[in-house]
Amino acid sequence: MRSVPPTGDAFAEALVRVRACAVRPEFRLDEAPAPSRLAPSAMALTVEPADPDADHASGRFVLLHDPDGVDEWDGTFRAVVFVRAALEQDLVGDPLLHEVGWSWLIESLAATGAECTQAGGTITCSSGRSFGSMSDRPTDGFVEIRASWTPITTDGSPVEFVMDRHVGAWIELLAHAGGLMPMPNGITQVIAPRRRKRG
Repeated sequence: MRSVPPTGDAFAEALVRVRACAVRPEFRLDEAPAPSRLAPSAMALTVEPADPDADHASGRFVLLHDPDGVDEWDGTFRAVVFVRAALEQDLVGDPLLHEVGWSWLIESLAATGAECTQAGGTITCSSGRSFGSMSDRPTDGFVEIRASWTPITTDGSPVEFVMDRHVGAWIELLAHAGGLMPMPNGITQVIAPRRRKRG
């Protein structure tokens, strides 16, 4: 396991829930080195398309935990996500794309029942256009979503018990950004800690 050692049972339980989260088969998730200076405990996941030739989104999910709480978080946990995806042709240059990107996040949190507070983020859109001998190439573009939020519960249950919903929201956001169709019920995978083969 490649994560910063937990400081208590709450983080250990959160890890169990994170690893039990259902994952779309279009994506391949791996545990990755976690940042060690942002909180006493942390874990990270990265995602890439399961098909190397696919154009789906890629990204990163980081879960931070400080049992003493952080004023800026307004809680003891913080989810930090990054998503990058190629844009479909009809979205390149869309003046509302920044708002659309943020709505993807809000919809993803709602769809998975991931309650949160102190949500914030940045939507970055870029596009490239070819000229001269390369002018026949289509205009391409990318959207990058950086966001973070504090997981909460409003029914009195421990927040670490619903951490899979927050990973699920990130997966849903990746699907939105990657232009994937909604997943039929019952077709899922489960995150399994592993090392990515290199070479």
